[in-house]
Formats: sequence, structure tokens, C-alpha cells
Amino acid sequence: MIAITVNGEQRTARPGSTVTDLLHEMGLDPGRVAIERNLEILSRPEWQKTSVQPGDRYEIVQFVGGG
Repeated sequence: MIAITVNGEQRTARPGSTVTDLLHEMGLDPGRVAIERNLEILSRPEWQKTSVQPGDRYEIVQFVGGG
């Protein structure tokens, strides 16, 4: 397992995981989030191509609807 930080909390991820895999492991709907990786916005098309690396820092914002 590799160590990463998500929203300020330490987590682990499997080596070779993509950002899309990370979202699935966290139970997040990929259609309702925005992701920043190492202080840069990560575009949606890059999620499947981007491998999670040791020491990566992610900020994941989940959009919530309501009224």
C-alpha cells in the first residue's frame, strides 16, 4: 500500500491505482466531485490516466444538491 493524503487525512491506496479507482474505493460518485491533486486541478479526462503516487495530496469536493 502507498500513503497519500485526502482532504487533510492520511489514507492508503493500492499501487497502480488511478484517481478513478480511488474515488470508487472511497464510495464517491465520480459525476459529483471535483479533484485537486498536489495543488493543481485535475480535469475529469485525466482521472483514468493519472496513477496515484506515494505522497500525493488530494482535495476532493463533493457537490450536494438540495433545496
